[in-house]
Amino acid sequence: MKLNIALLAGDGIGPEVIDQAVKVSDAVAAKYGHEITWAPALTGAAAIDAVGEPYPDETHDICAAADAVLFGAIGHPRFDNDPSAKVRPEQGLLKMRKKLGLFANVRPTFTFPSLIDKSPLKRERIEGTDLIILRELTGGVYFGERGRKDDGNTAFDTMTYQRFEIQRLAKKGFEMAMKRGKKLCCVDKANVLESSRLWRETVQAMEKEYPEVEVSYEFVDAVAMRLVQWPKDYDVIITANLFGDILTDEASVISGSMGLMPSSSLGSEVSLYEPIHGSYPQAAGKNIANPLATILSAAMLFEDKNLTEEAQAIRDVVNKSLAEGIVTEDLAEGGKAYKTSEVGDWLAKNI
Repeated sequence: MKLNIALLAGDGIGPEVIDQAVKVSDAVAAKYGHEITWAPALTGAAAIDAVGEPYPDETHDICAAADAVLFGAIGHPRFDNDPSAKVRPEQGLLKMRKKLGLFANVRPTFTFPSLIDKSPLKRERIEGTDLIILRELTGGVYFGERGRKDDGNTAFDTMTYQRFEIQRLAKKGFEMAMKRGKKLCCVDKANVLESSRLWRETVQAMEKEYPEVEVSYEFVDAVAMRLVQWPKDYDVIITANLFGDILTDEASVISGSMGLMPSSSLGSEVSLYEPIHGSYPQAAGKNIANPLATILSAAMLFEDKNLTEEAQAIRDVVNKSLAEGIVTEDLAEGGKAYKTSEVGDWLAKNI
């Protein structure tokens, strides 16, 4: 198979972890007889510095023409610490999601056998956890009407949803549940929010189309508690943009490290694959960042292209590296800490 993949390294540790994902992907392609063409493009603070725009039109054209997008991270502290900044790296991420129609963020949460005791949660709570959170990505409070009034002393952000936005995300959720444990949980705040009541009635109306799926409805505050108490109770969770943003970061601690969890953002034309962690500017350029989340995101890319053997090869070699202690400093715990590039080299060689 020939694959044309847009490569958006972004900011901070993004370029370093992306380099390792490219190494591993190229090794898989060589082993299984595929050909990957990488198309680099600017985004985030790097793009602002170069052209004054966090998601330039040229970058969008490269992404739109690709078979998939592999993305690193966005963000820089000089923008975080400047409330008056008119252009921010994160604006590029929101613009990219909107323009590419990336409406469903897929965040798996699972445990690694060799790292289960590194989790802050007890082994008996998390062992066997395997869930997916689908976060709606292009609607809700992040895209609703916002502003200031009363001479700037009052601020507002509006959570707006249209039924079709909920339907298309829920459809993905039902389809995933059918391939997994046939359990779907819709997470909302329907006791307070009108937009959540639309979520609930929309999903309820879709239940009859998937009679084999057991559907439950829970308030987001309850799920925030239950997710760390009984994560094994969940299979597929669907939820709104803001709630998903918070719950997925909470769920990431189950595995023991944010540097381990991959994700994808699905669209109608092209999909994007990225680690769930941020740009981690404190580690940028030091060759110490954990590249495994980005590499596992590449595995999700192969999986979605129906290259299941290739995806499994990546997952297997990642598990092997963890079991043998070929890890960066965040997982070394007093043992030898390998450099980011050394982990990438080891994985590629072992594939």
